Amino acid sequence: MAKKDSAQEIGRKGPAQAGAARVLPGPETGPRILFFSGGTALRETSRELVRYTHNSIHIVTPFDSGGSSAALRQAFGMPAVGDVRNRLMALADQGLRGNPEVVALFGHRLPKDLGRAALERRLRRMAEGLDPLVRAIPEPMRGIVRRQLLGFLERMPADFDLKGASIGNLALTAGYLANRRRLGPAIGMFSELIRARGVVRPVMDIDLHLAAELENGRVVVGQHLLTAKQAPAIDSPVKRLWLARALDDPTPVHAAIPAGVRGLIERADLICYPMGSFYTSLVANLLPSGLGRAVAANPCPKVFVPGAGHDPEALGLDVAGQAEVLVRYLRAEAPDEIRARDVLDLVLINGDTDIYPCGVDRSRLSGLGVLPRACRLAASGRAGVLSASLLAPVLLSLARG
Repeated sequence: MAKKDSAQEIGRKGPAQAGAARVLPGPETGPRILFFSGGTALRETSRELVRYTHNSIHIVTPFDSGGSSAALRQAFGMPAVGDVRNRLMALADQGLRGNPEVVALFGHRLPKDLGRAALERRLRRMAEGLDPLVRAIPEPMRGIVRRQLLGFLERMPADFDLKGASIGNLALTAGYLANRRRLGPAIGMFSELIRARGVVRPVMDIDLHLAAELENGRVVVGQHLLTAKQAPAIDSPVKRLWLARALDDPTPVHAAIPAGVRGLIERADLICYPMGSFYTSLVANLLPSGLGRAVAANPCPKVFVPGAGHDPEALGLDVAGQAEVLVRYLRAEAPDEIRARDVLDLVLINGDTDIYPCGVDRSRLSGLGVLPRACRLAASGRAGVLSASLLAPVLLSLARG
């Protein structure tokens, strides 16, 4: 059997050359490309990859503390389910009868300009199958969806705020509560319902929050205060990030990845740290103990795909600086045992590096022991956006190297 190319060797050859002579398998037997990402930046790439592999793995963050997730977390003391729902919908088999209608329903949000009574009536009509969005779903899928919405209504606190609520989040919450407050069975049920072409798991199934200390000494608790979406952008770079028990308690919490997540990491054919909000979507996934060791134990290629355009969370960080931060968190648990090259060996950058606001310092990447590989990742005319159709084949070639 021919020796498998290392990530750095593939990086030197170029993805197209490395995979040129190979016969590509069908998506059912496609590679297990594992992503650490909870944000929407990977949604289009996830949809593109479904054409080539039904075995991608998505480890997402359950720490969102803004939007409709905030209301659910406050009411039920639970992990956030929005990123899980978003990624499941991206992986749904769109050719399956009823799935486009389920995706449309689960992506729907209740209005923000209606009163509580009107919003509850609207949700109850959905649960009873009278709303057009639910009526459009064929049986037996419609019955499953209705049961979840009825289950949520039965458990909904009297003062729960339904304004802007995501229907998919409400349904997942009902599944979580019905399964003794466990996300795994709820995700499994919805994955089967939509025939998800990939695996989605939260990095942990615990009600925790993100906390950060900024370089200026200020401590911020809550993911929503770091993203610049619901609060002003941070005015000082992030010094360190950790997990906290509650929004009003920044005390660090020690928590480990579950055995199932560890197994998924150790069996992956490629590990990718993809574009997205740098701290809240990517680094947040790397905080639980045991994760760095699991990554280091897998000899597969480990690739960082930095985002293009401005990221308010990555204040003051160029591409090399981001790579250094990733390596630091991945080695934090055992810095004397885990080498940088055990957790990261390749950085994919666009040929035109002008898309990176803080630039690309190749010498610093090389000093870290990381090979920068330039290829076309951004489509012309879309500044700050990486192209899913360009990125997916590169990742596939690395996984099959």
